[in-house]
Amino acid sequence: MVRVAIAGGGGKLGRTILDVLSEQDEHEAFVLSRKASQDRKHGAAVLQVDYTDIESMTQTLEENRIDTVICTIGYHGNSLEVAQMNLIRAAMASRTTRRFVPSTFAISYPRESVKELSTLTHYFAAIDLLESSDLQYTVFLNGCFLDYWAMPHIKTHLSPAPFAVDVASRTAAIPGDGEARVTFTYSYDVARFVVRLLGEEEWEPVSKVAGDVKTWNEFVGIAEGVIGEKFKVTYDSVEELKEGRMTELPSQVECYETFPKPQFQWFMSIFSRWTADENVGFVEGTLNERFPDIQCLDVRNMIEKYWKSK
Repeated sequence: MVRVAIAGGGGKLGRTILDVLSEQDEHEAFVLSRKASQDRKHGAAVLQVDYTDIESMTQTLEENRIDTVICTIGYHGNSLEVAQMNLIRAAMASRTTRRFVPSTFAISYPRESVKELSTLTHYFAAIDLLESSDLQYTVFLNGCFLDYWAMPHIKTHLSPAPFAVDVASRTAAIPGDGEARVTFTYSYDVARFVVRLLGEEEWEPVSKVAGDVKTWNEFVGIAEGVIGEKFKVTYDSVEELKEGRMTELPSQVECYETFPKPQFQWFMSIFSRWTADENVGFVEGTLNERFPDIQCLDVRNMIEKYWKSK
């Protein structure tokens, strides 16, 4: 049995991993939280931590005999810089902790991306710190979360972040020429691979998961074929996206309530452009080959299940 602590377990992907952990009895889950609670959170005991106090976190990990830490905290504010980096240092100092999964779970960000998204400086700093440590670690790469294109019908804890294809309105604004391969993986499938890996003694530094691989043009073609309607398709060139200009999709408007339009379009234009580059947006599913019994939701089945009759 692995005693595993989830940082960010009350949030999005962390909550998803806890859901999957609750379906099994091989491993015991704990949630690291800034707030104390006697109640179990999503089936797991809560361990209060102060992310600014490395020594106290080390003590908490040791007292609860935590073997593995999975960090799923968000990229907002200084969470990566302070909370995750200090948690790694606490795990390094803990006599019981031997493994760590950093908060990655995305496309294969290029190192030079820090010039555009400064928060990724701390994303890579965490990986570098783990590499220099004695901890066994793995960086999860899963491409884009397929959940975004099945909302609001699919079970998910993720927040909406639509781009490129808007199935509900039958429109698309394709990054580049739409011919680059992109990896899409459902969050619950990612969580199943994470939980499966807990039972493995040896980890690779990078764990790659691919629920499906499609070009944007293929994605739209599948949607049109399943639904039986033509989409209104435009293309945003890489040059336009570099300038922060992108075609607005109807489903993006409601996101502006929590993510102001200028900032949303600035961020999404960067992310969209990266999916036009196979070196970034395409992730080969090495864990899929290792665990072939885990069957992932693919684009076609997602469209058929959640959009065919909508």
